[in-house]
Amino acid sequence: MKRALIQICTAVTLSVVATAALAGTAVTIKKFSIADAPLTRLYPEKPIELGDVIDRTSESTMTVGYGRYKSGESNEWTVTYDEALIITRGKFTVVNDGTEYTALPGEVIYLKNGTKVLYRADDDVELVYVTHPHWRQ
Repeated sequence: MKRALIQICTAVTLSVVATAALAGTAVTIKKFSIADAPLTRLYPEKPIELGDVIDRTSESTMTVGYGRYKSGESNEWTVTYDEALIITRGKFTVVNDGTEYTALPGEVIYLKNGTKVLYRADDDVELVYVTHPHWRQ
């Protein structure tokens, strides 16, 4: 039976992201909050908002962004990258093959490339996502 490669673990809320370009260049450190994210609706008919603060234009190999889901909202997705979801507010559930993985503030849900999921907000949710490579093609 196919097992999902999803793990939930405790984590400190992400507040600073450091990225390094090629060897020999200076390390750039940037600090972000949800106020820095250009939140836009993922679907016009659903109150699910996402906004990248680090993406391809940042000359980084990963994406970092913020998300907001209204309570009860959900969406199906196939992850085509590795992803970590850091929950900062509310209760968030990821469903894979009938198994639910629920996280609260300060917890992380990890999803492996190729995983088919249903994302679901059990409360009003705010989260940080980190993907590698970039989730937007």
